[in-house]
Amino acid sequence: MKFALPRCIRKLLHQFNGMTIQRFNDSTIQRLSIFCVVIFSMFARAQVPPPNVTSARSISGQFIVTGAPQSSRLAARPEVATNTDFVRLEPALLAVSAERIKASLRRELDLNPNAPWHGKIFLALHPAQTTDEDVTIVSDCLAGGWNYQVRLPDVLPRTRFARAMTSVLLLEFANRNAHTRSAEIPAWLTDGLARQLFADDWQKAILSSPGKKGNGLSVSRSVTTARGLDPLADTRRILRNYPALTFEQLSWPTGAQLSGADDSVYRASAQLFVNELLGLKNGRAHLRAMLENLPDCYNWQTAFQSAFRENFPRPLDVEKWWALQVVGFAARDPGPMWTPAASRDRLDEILSVPVEMRMASNTLPAHANISLQAVIRNWDPPQRDAILQTKVRDLELAQLRMAAPSVGLTDGYRRTIADFLGLGSRAARVWRWVKHPLVSSSKTNVNDTLKKLDALDARRRAIESAIKPDNLRP
Repeated sequence: MKFALPRCIRKLLHQFNGMTIQRFNDSTIQRLSIFCVVIFSMFARAQVPPPNVTSARSISGQFIVTGAPQSSRLAARPEVATNTDFVRLEPALLAVSAERIKASLRRELDLNPNAPWHGKIFLALHPAQTTDEDVTIVSDCLAGGWNYQVRLPDVLPRTRFARAMTSVLLLEFANRNAHTRSAEIPAWLTDGLARQLFADDWQKAILSSPGKKGNGLSVSRSVTTARGLDPLADTRRILRNYPALTFEQLSWPTGAQLSGADDSVYRASAQLFVNELLGLKNGRAHLRAMLENLPDCYNWQTAFQSAFRENFPRPLDVEKWWALQVVGFAARDPGPMWTPAASRDRLDEILSVPVEMRMASNTLPAHANISLQAVIRNWDPPQRDAILQTKVRDLELAQLRMAAPSVGLTDGYRRTIADFLGLGSRAARVWRWVKHPLVSSSKTNVNDTLKKLDALDARRRAIESAIKPDNLRP
């Protein structure tokens, strides 16, 4: 360890230079004694940790945990101490949890368990002021590689803690060959893997400090849910009530989605997406390759396309593939039926197309919805067919959940559009994913399609008018 000596000490050393012990007088000896005391105190401060700080080191030495000697007062509150959705962190338990989470991630991505780690991770705990504090992750590039500092409140939601630990571990793996630029991990990968890792038994990996003491013993409340071998059990529950997000929505999440304010629909969709990627041929190897390529790419989409080129030769292919995975997922577990009101609203949403219109080139765009008939009449074939293919998929998904009066109507719309696109019977439950856009040679006549859609619209209005108002109430 090297120190820069103060100027006064360097001056004192210069005075001592060349002196012999016989020439030392009382004043010199006194100054030399002061010099020794100063030097000793400098080394003592460098080797003794600051007061009022507790620390722990994980068994591998990769995780260094520091924390204040007293935990947050929030940890003792009944609404926190008895709530298993919150984690109460302390250095010793956090060091163990970090190693267990790292082992789980290695198993999930099929990483070599004996491969050495490359960057130290410093976990700094501070007393939480609220239960909604953020976690900060800082990456530092040093001469020997990368180090990471994670600043956490000692009381925080379990999902936020899982996301933070998954994020920093993915960074450590992705930056092993990075030199100047840190990788940027996409949100869907962090959220999806975090849910995947802790889907079955999170209590084995996340160790929370005891909530209270009874008869001199630490007591913690534990809730165990048996889920068998299905890591998507909670995701199924969420996506029964909400449609899974599209690939574009996964790629550009909003702040509310990242915070879970959307009832965790984003996180559930991300887990399903990651689960399906891992199930592809060589899926784990491709995901590892994507992580390794991230530091060399300015966006994750480039790294993803390069790593998964075997599965998705073109960017559009992954969107088509994901749409079919969503259809298959809903078909395997459609969930409860929608009410007549919900069925009506969902069908109205599918059968309209949002557009932006400008009255003049220098005016702001106005938002409006147009019918499928207007799309078929006025849009260019490539853009028109792309929209209609999406509508076929949405109708197929909705048909599984529609209330009884709307099932046949939904199927009628789906068949009409599929016939126009030349899909025919392929659009029904056995709709296949193809690498190239559908051609229009076998499409039905435009006028015939418009007449069928108009007739279906009239039938839809008749069904809605025949339903009692109480059943239509949202």
